[in-house]
Amino acid sequence: MIHPAGDEILERLWYAKEEGRTIASIAELPLNGDTAQAADALIASHQIRCGKTVELLPEGEERARGIVRRHRLSEILFAQVLEVDPHDAEQSACEFEHMLTERVVDRVCTFLGHPPSCPHGKTIPQGSCCRVYSRTVEPLITRLVDLPLGTTGCVVFIAPRSVQRLNRLAAFGVVPGSEVRLIERLPSVVLACGQTSIAVEDEIGREIYVRPMA
Repeated sequence: MIHPAGDEILERLWYAKEEGRTIASIAELPLNGDTAQAADALIASHQIRCGKTVELLPEGEERARGIVRRHRLSEILFAQVLEVDPHDAEQSACEFEHMLTERVVDRVCTFLGHPPSCPHGKTIPQGSCCRVYSRTVEPLITRLVDLPLGTTGCVVFIAPRSVQRLNRLAAFGVVPGSEVRLIERLPSVVLACGQTSIAVEDEIGREIYVRPMA
């Protein structure tokens, strides 16, 4: 599939802004397709501005935001839920980012439990479903603390506020792919991983995302 060059430009500009980089000209972006024609169309539609640097304008930023959101949600779906090979997962995510409608994206996001970041730790832009956080669709992935007591889940991803928290959990074997069981919620979150029981703060329990197991 040949990706729309305009989408590619917007996506690359989003990544540059996210990383604090500036793009001096469209020629800096390694893209496929007719880049010059696509850039002209984006300028004419007031989605980007080319001056001393290339900048996203509000309409272009909103469109780029949607593309990035679709890509990162797709990465989780393919890599961590369907357990697709990392290379194939990335390729599939690149296709899906151009195909999914907003309604479908919101459904995918809800099924995944509104994840805050992709498998690479990059922030997933929120959608309207995240702000409403509707429970009308049962999530395929949920936070550990939302499991019924005694329920086992497979850790899909962890979104810690610090590397120290991630290392602490890893030391107890709590890593993506491991099975954990929720034992208590109060006064602290207690979970079992293998033969080990671990007590963690409620906030940490909310950072562990699992797929409930039957």
